[in-house]
Amino acid sequence: MELVIISGRSGSGKSTALHQLEDEGYYCIDNLPVALLPALVEETNREEFALFRGAAVCIDARNAWKDLQNFNAIIESLPSGIETRILFLDAQDSALIKRFSETRRRHPLSAGNMPLAEAIERERELLEAIATDATLVLDTSQLTIYELRDAIKQRLLGTSGGSMSLLIQSFGFKRGVPADADLVFDVRMLPNPHWVKELRMQSGLDAPVRAFLEEQPQTNALYDSICAYLDRWLPDYAESNRSYMTIAVGCTGGQHRSVYLADRLYQHYRQQFPQVHLRHRELQ
Repeated sequence: MELVIISGRSGSGKSTALHQLEDEGYYCIDNLPVALLPALVEETNREEFALFRGAAVCIDARNAWKDLQNFNAIIESLPSGIETRILFLDAQDSALIKRFSETRRRHPLSAGNMPLAEAIERERELLEAIATDATLVLDTSQLTIYELRDAIKQRLLGTSGGSMSLLIQSFGFKRGVPADADLVFDVRMLPNPHWVKELRMQSGLDAPVRAFLEEQPQTNALYDSICAYLDRWLPDYAESNRSYMTIAVGCTGGQHRSVYLADRLYQHYRQQFPQVHLRHRELQ
């Protein structure tokens, strides 16, 4: 049986993660007391739970303080046949404060006179034991809901069978480099279709933009250089037990050049790796 534990500070996206796992076929429980994990594992060994891919539970700071302190011991007490993975979500304090301000929700620890900033810091301390043992830690400060769901699918769920999962992503530098990027390729040296009036409102997926870029000698030279690097080193990443890799390709606005090259790389590597995903951040 597979058990996925989702934890993290309030406002970091735990509900989104739990919903994603539910969509992927997991039996999901929100706000489970840590002390009940052994009972849950025993319960899910029943025949009717065979329909589910596994169990996913959300454990957060609403738990009893002593139970959170005993988290590691409780996990170690689970049967040896249980495959346990821990996803810990977090974000910068400023991002969490902004999210609570926008939604006007009350932080679960901000009862009484405790200010929001202090509650957020206190929550970090309470969850430290879980964060330390996490299989995967994601910083959601700059992630949209869709990007978080994609990251969970790629980095947490797309790692079975011992094969490496690839995400090839286009982006615009004006919005910042993706927080989860492992390799970043800057393609802003290529001629920019934005300055061609007829192409400005199109994207790198449109035939006229692709034709414009393919007419530029720099385009194929850059593509060949990127492929040469990836062809040389991706097998080494995979052999080092790396289960996922995010390759980010950026131009100024994330509309033309990066979209074209990311799509071209995707078409190339989907023939070599069983799990390759493509995302165009600025087109979503």
